[in-house]
Amino acid sequence: MTTPFLTVIPGGAKPPSVKVMTTVDFKLEVVVLPVSDVDRARAFYEAVGFRLDADHVTDDTYRVVHMTPPGSPCSILFGVGVTTATPGSAQGLHLVVSDIVKAHEELLGRGVEMGGIFHDTSEIFHRCTDEMRVSGPDPQRRSYCSYAAFSDPDGNGWVLQEATS
Repeated sequence: MTTPFLTVIPGGAKPPSVKVMTTVDFKLEVVVLPVSDVDRARAFYEAVGFRLDADHVTDDTYRVVHMTPPGSPCSILFGVGVTTATPGSAQGLHLVVSDIVKAHEELLGRGVEMGGIFHDTSEIFHRCTDEMRVSGPDPQRRSYCSYAAFSDPDGNGWVLQEATS
């Protein structure tokens, strides 16, 4: 049996049996990142510009670091005893920015190793490979069409995505 709100229909059409939930918001609050060195990860995300919200240590088996990207309602959380995922296994984490060029320059200025700005010629969504990738921002600077990528010290992969409207 398919859970109705997980059904994906091409073109956005909804089958008649699916009821749209409208009474409760589902807001993404925290993304848990697997890291191998908590202090190194904290220093990296501070350099990127994330705000430190909490760094709580209970003992050697439990530490929680909670950080928030500038202007974001969603935060990241990492530490000791917070996930069993392999460090570096989080990929495709997106940060939406209003100006891809300025954001790219700002992170480079903060010492973050960045790939170049790119756009995808499929005009749908960027791929995780270089296939159909073209250097430079989208020529028309359309929303959701220009990207830049970086990784944290463990290899967790981030993508900046320009959204102007």
